[in-house]
Amino acid sequence: MRLPNQQKAIIPEMKIRGYLLSTSHPYGRYKAAFFKRFGFRAKYWELMASALRVHAEQYEVVRVEDTEFGSRYIVEGPLRAPDGRAPIVRVVWFIEKGDDHPRLVTVYPLGGGIL
Repeated sequence: MRLPNQQKAIIPEMKIRGYLLSTSHPYGRYKAAFFKRFGFRAKYWELMASALRVHAEQYEVVRVEDTEFGSRYIVEGPLRAPDGRAPIVRVVWFIEKGDDHPRLVTVYPLGGGIL
């Protein structure tokens, strides 16, 4: 199964710039260090957003976690990076009850694998 309604995915700029690629965010700075090694930059946050959209289209949902507020979808696989490599990542999406737009929750590396 693929992420439902992936074409409607919401990827906020601040989720990427202010968290995933932020060197000053208390938690995000560790992720930023990882993603920057592959050429992702906050200034060009749209490249990461685009790569995440492609990731959601290409890879299967590996787990669905239902909550009282909606469903969390976990998608794992290589993320095409600006430098041409593809680190293996886990991307977490959330669809609130009564909505059909998946919203990006977080992204993090898995096992250090790179394709």
